[in-house]
Amino acid sequence: MQVKTNLLGMTREQLDAFFIELGEKKYRTKQLMQWVYQRQVVDFDQMTDFSKKLRDKLKEQASLDMPKVVLQDFSTDGTRKFVLELEGGNRVETVFIPEGQRGTLCISSQVGCALDCQFCSTGKQGFFRDLKASEIIAQVWIAAASFGVPENLGHRPITNIVLMGMGEPLLNFKATVDAMHVMLDDFAYGVSKRRLTLSTSGIAPKIRELAEHADVALALSLHAPNDELRDEIVPINKKYKIAEVLDACRYYLSKFSERKRVIIEYVLLDNVNDKIEHAHQMIELLKDFPCKINLIPFNPFPHAPYKRPNGQRIQKFKDILSQAGFVTTVRTTRGEDIDAACGQLVGQVEDKTRRSQEWQAAVWKKMNPNAESV
Repeated sequence: MQVKTNLLGMTREQLDAFFIELGEKKYRTKQLMQWVYQRQVVDFDQMTDFSKKLRDKLKEQASLDMPKVVLQDFSTDGTRKFVLELEGGNRVETVFIPEGQRGTLCISSQVGCALDCQFCSTGKQGFFRDLKASEIIAQVWIAAASFGVPENLGHRPITNIVLMGMGEPLLNFKATVDAMHVMLDDFAYGVSKRRLTLSTSGIAPKIRELAEHADVALALSLHAPNDELRDEIVPINKKYKIAEVLDACRYYLSKFSERKRVIIEYVLLDNVNDKIEHAHQMIELLKDFPCKINLIPFNPFPHAPYKRPNGQRIQKFKDILSQAGFVTTVRTTRGEDIDAACGQLVGQVEDKTRRSQEWQAAVWKKMNPNAESV
């Protein structure tokens, strides 16, 4: 039996090579990408500007395989959580977060995570495998499909994409880079490079390597102002110390004239890294480092060893940084009622609601328009 080539998640260059091998011209790449990503069509028979001969050839040799959507859950604040089941039975989560005119999609790059950050429930479940580029881009496709095809491609519900879900994206380097190229491609989603953010826990050599492959916004999950504390709560720091990671980030910024600063992510843990002395250590550490700081109140999960600081403590920490001249924000916790907040993604599934069942059936019908209803 012939193994079909999954075209989902292929970059423009990879699709060019595929069509040339098929005996077709490169312009077929543009047509296919627009059908799949802009019109949300994954049935070759519906791609009407392809000849019947080409459609038959594609059905014989290629596919556009998606993970199975096992749940879409809605938060009272408008957040949407998607749970996707992959080949082999593993599950990952994707979260859409609306905020005014901005709609941010948080996507995963791995099943689980090997870094074992102490405040993250994803890390507590361990690491299972890397996602393929097709599985990364499928998260964007499925989330976009939940809104339907936009009447105006310039006004899509998903305005920003962040690789801040399950996994460390730089430890799944090639698949992550390929998927980002598709997100950036004008034939696909055309996401602005300012609105595509990769978050890393600090894999210093890979940050430097990334500079040779992709110009996107960079976020560093710092979470501690000194090596002693960071060794404890972010174990990868034992291999790549803070100074080495910051140097790698500076190198990344130096490669792109428009890339001005790194986003520093800092989860506030009650009485662990949220003391006044820690704020002052942050000021000293980052005084010559181009950045803005995003403070994230800890989101509890079962058996977590930490607590969230109270509002007054969070505000005090923010005020100290702001008064020192740092652009500092406190991330609003979203989707907590459906376990979709930062650090809560674990791939668990609750009983399906009627709403999520109906939505799943609608997406299945879109992907299989000629099949009978199930």
